[in-house]
Amino acid sequence: MRAADGSRLEAEGLSRNFGSHHAVASVSFGLDAGEVLTLFGPNGAGKTTLLRLLSGALRPTSGLVRLGGAELDTRSPEWQSRIGVLSHQGFLYGHLTARENLRFYARLYDLDAVEGRIETGLESVGLAARGNDEVRTYSRGMRQRLALARTLLHDPDVVLLDEPYTGLDAQAAAVLRGVLAALRDGRRSVVLVTHNLTEGLQLADRVAIQVRGRWVVDRPASDFEPERMHEAYRAAVEAETGGTS
Repeated sequence: MRAADGSRLEAEGLSRNFGSHHAVASVSFGLDAGEVLTLFGPNGAGKTTLLRLLSGALRPTSGLVRLGGAELDTRSPEWQSRIGVLSHQGFLYGHLTARENLRFYARLYDLDAVEGRIETGLESVGLAARGNDEVRTYSRGMRQRLALARTLLHDPDVVLLDEPYTGLDAQAAAVLRGVLAALRDGRRSVVLVTHNLTEGLQLADRVAIQVRGRWVVDRPASDFEPERMHEAYRAAVEAETGGTS
């Protein structure tokens, strides 16, 4: 287990341009171990691009990312071993069972106690009973839950979650809510991107709102009243877009 202070995630002037389009525009923040940052924003705001920059999957046009004071080095296996990413793709193999998928990733990360990690992961997302079924037989929600188990298999210091609630029914969403709540264990930094304002606020220590690549809000979650979150979000977006996103 790594020291908590080695899990501080920092972005400094982080920007990414695609031609003349500024997908991410000079984003800076520091996120301590144990903190959950929820990032809201309309479609096309650059939220997924920001997560790709934080994970090292995409190089910034300018700026940098640090973890525990060390600058991101996409060539370093250690960096990838310290970050867990849940993206829209899922990165699961349909012809393999759930256990076989997790076993494959455990080998990639050269993990110890593999079978124990696999069983703990499957149990945490409510899939232990279906662990020997091929993933191609899974529903959309089950795939999402297995992808989350894959994301957490190597016990990363930083967890980046891109729209984890997409396609989940009520039961699957409840399972996911429990797993995400357990991530607030004081040992890791979590960045959650979601359109679900209610769930996102409940899980957050900090809330940011990104519009057209820029952070227009970055405040403690305690500053927001749950019953007025939709109003606050709409006002922040409309102030930047004039009512159009």
